[in-house]
Amino acid sequence: MIDIELLRSDRARVEENLGRRRNPALLRLVAEVFEEDVAWRATVQEADRVRAQRNTLGQRIAAARKAGETTDALLAESKALPEALKEVERREAELRRSRDQHLARIPNLLDPSVPYGKDDTENVVVATWGSRGTVGAAKRPHGEALEELGWADFERARRASGAGFYYLEGPLVLLDLSLQRFALDFLVERGFTPVVPPFMLRREPYEAVTDLNDFESVMYKVEGEDVYLIATSEHPLAALYQGEILDEEAVPIRLAGLSVNFRREIGGHGVDQKGLFRVHQFSKVEQFVFCRPEDSPKIHEELRETAEEIFRRLEIPYRVVNVCTGDVGTIAAKKYDIEAWFPRQQAYREVVSCSNCTDYQARSLGIRLGRAGRPGKVVPHTLNSTAIATSRALVAIVEQHLQEDGRLEVPKVLRPYLGGREHLGPPRPRAHGAP
Repeated sequence: MIDIELLRSDRARVEENLGRRRNPALLRLVAEVFEEDVAWRATVQEADRVRAQRNTLGQRIAAARKAGETTDALLAESKALPEALKEVERREAELRRSRDQHLARIPNLLDPSVPYGKDDTENVVVATWGSRGTVGAAKRPHGEALEELGWADFERARRASGAGFYYLEGPLVLLDLSLQRFALDFLVERGFTPVVPPFMLRREPYEAVTDLNDFESVMYKVEGEDVYLIATSEHPLAALYQGEILDEEAVPIRLAGLSVNFRREIGGHGVDQKGLFRVHQFSKVEQFVFCRPEDSPKIHEELRETAEEIFRRLEIPYRVVNVCTGDVGTIAAKKYDIEAWFPRQQAYREVVSCSNCTDYQARSLGIRLGRAGRPGKVVPHTLNSTAIATSRALVAIVEQHLQEDGRLEVPKVLRPYLGGREHLGPPRPRAHGAP
């Protein structure tokens, strides 16, 4: 969440920044939080006054008894104070809870370099790499091609689990694993620590790291339990140090998350619905960093460059867009998307999201920077970026490198992970019949 102190001291700045999102409801929300905060602080003062009155009466009663004076009136007055204090504390807690709930709905403040725009059609292209190829051998939807090769089964997965799921088989499994291992090795070379996080997260930390609307549209909840299946390893990695003070000399902390991710929402309709492009379950290697506030802009660019280099080494053309105000989302102050070129679709499609979330997540999680024996006051910044989401990367590789004879050319950087093989296939007949 944003800093309540900033809202108290410079409400105009907050309103001006949020105005770039072109959502009048946000300004009404700011006004509501401001009013609730004023009321909350008044109840805090009132509670302090009642406590002081209680203490003073206690001292007067003790003094009267010592002097042999009557205490009836003082005792009568003091009897009403516990109930009065209880009522004030109830209102104080209620106002604080409501204020914090509304505060959590206010988006992060946008970086000045975020371009102004209404939606993803107005994102700004800032870099391109590679030549946009034509359709080539991948003339049919990749899902059909993979099923014919015997490398994936979408119909049986639909029957077993529903739409948006899949069975990977044979060489495609090895290719998927090679993508994960390549990305992990690449990040380790750049100082990242590999982490396999929990694949489920309780609601309390989840509310601190993601848009609250995602609970209805994105996350799968485990029935009867206070846990959700993760949509990305960014979320449990952010919660790793919840409520802790990090050694300010130990940051930046660079983590490489490896996880299977689950999402209810799989996007709108379009090209090649059956396949790996829009799915409910996928594997991903994620970059995540805790750092000093002054270092986050530089590290954001480093994460973007790392993700770009991964796709260059995979020989997949791409472009980078600076995501505009209407598309940036709630949590990020600035976001880049990397969009790979898909020849069959003849379009750039998102494969990487790279965000600087500044202090928004860490403040909600109660994470601070400090030193041993000294309370932490500075809130660290958190950043995240996809390194590789294997489902869409597999689609890009198939569209780029599938040969006419049914063999798939392996990108050079992945060959060491596949025993030096330059091609996968040719396909072998399935051992089982058609579904």
